[in-house]
Formats: sequence, structure tokens, C-alpha cells
Amino acid sequence: MKKSLLALRLGVFIVMFMWTLDKFVNPGHATKIFKKFYLIDGVEGGLTYFIAIVQLLLILGFVLGIKKKWTYGAVFLMHLISTLSAYNHYLDPWGPKNLLFFAAWPMLAAIYALFTLRDLDTLLTFQGSKNAT
Repeated sequence: MKKSLLALRLGVFIVMFMWTLDKFVNPGHATKIFKKFYLIDGVEGGLTYFIAIVQLLLILGFVLGIKKKWTYGAVFLMHLISTLSAYNHYLDPWGPKNLLFFAAWPMLAAIYALFTLRDLDTLLTFQGSKNAT
């Protein structure tokens, strides 16, 4: 089970890391995402980098198993909001590129599983086999 939880944690981290890296590499894309999906205008420049830094620290804590209740919970909440904000794409699954949005649901399930099983997820974590909640 520990290897399976590690595999889930690393898989989720890879996706979240790429989304975070995108904010650094292409901040204009992040600006468009915030406007289109979260209806938040004006997220650009320094604010985009600030969000990226906070997100990077959070997902590093997540992948290292630090303060699991909070980091796993925050990653779950971020992805839940991201998944739900794309609701229009679920209503037209065969529209242009919309089918790809359905990949968010199994990832959300994986993060939920990690959150609920966080005390068992000890392989290669900072807290090892200690109770990590």
C-alpha cells in the first residue's frame, strides 16, 4: 500500500508542478486561466509570480509529506476548485478539447484518497512512519 500511495503522490505532484511551472514560464497563460475559469481579472505580473511561489511551496510540502493534513487538504481544495470551475466543459464533452477536462476527475479522486489515507502514506516522507496529521 505504501508504494501505491507514493505513486499517487508523485503522480499528483507532477501535474501540480507543471501547472505551477507554467505560471513562471508563461504568466500570461495564468492570467487568462484566472480570468476565464475563476472570473478573476487582473492577476498578472508580480501577483502571478507570488501565487506561483506559494503554490510551489505548498506542493513541495505535499510531495515531501510535510504537515499532511494541511498540504494534502490544500492540494485537494485547489484541484476541487479547478475541476468545478471548468463545469462548462463537462456539459459539452465533445466540444473542442473538452474531453481532456474529464481527466481532472480521477486526479481529484486520487488526491481525495491521499488525503483520507495520509497517515498510511509514509514512504519517502519527511515524517516517515510518525502520525503525520
